[in-house]
Amino acid sequence: MALKSTVHKVQLNIADMDRDYYADHNLTLACHPSETEERLMVRVLAFAMHAHEDLQFTRGLSSEDEPDLWQKDLIGTIEHWIELGMPDESRIRKGCNRSGRMTVVTYGDRAPPVWWEKIRGSVARFDNLRVINLAGEATQALAAHVERSMVLQITIQDGTLWIIVGDAQIELPVVYWR
Repeated sequence: MALKSTVHKVQLNIADMDRDYYADHNLTLACHPSETEERLMVRVLAFAMHAHEDLQFTRGLSSEDEPDLWQKDLIGTIEHWIELGMPDESRIRKGCNRSGRMTVVTYGDRAPPVWWEKIRGSVARFDNLRVINLAGEATQALAAHVERSMVLQITIQDGTLWIIVGDAQIELPVVYWR
């Protein structure tokens, strides 16, 4: 019998002072059985960092043709393709060619720097690519607070995320590799 996704409800309050974006979002996220709680929270962080009224979660791990998040315009053109993790060059090429801009959000302390050193030269030609790394210690701390129903307050200023979830306050600096 196949395992079913776990549904999480997130009340997200975003105060992004870097982009002058202030909004509340009520999100419903399906956590795929193979998805970790850390990755689930990184999806929420990626949403907060790139929040827009047209940004939406996709089928993610359930689909090879879609990124984890995307922003489309009114006629369905992909404006922003957002991938999580460490995609291979073909996946990055696909996202860069199908959208106006692409962002890769990596997380963790050991594997992402090795992946980036290996792939950096082969993706240098993509002008619309941005690569971000989130510290693994902070994303793991955030994963410890995952519940089926959550309230998160995220403040973004000078490239740093301050996250309040429950009674925890987590500071997460964002490292821009490209």
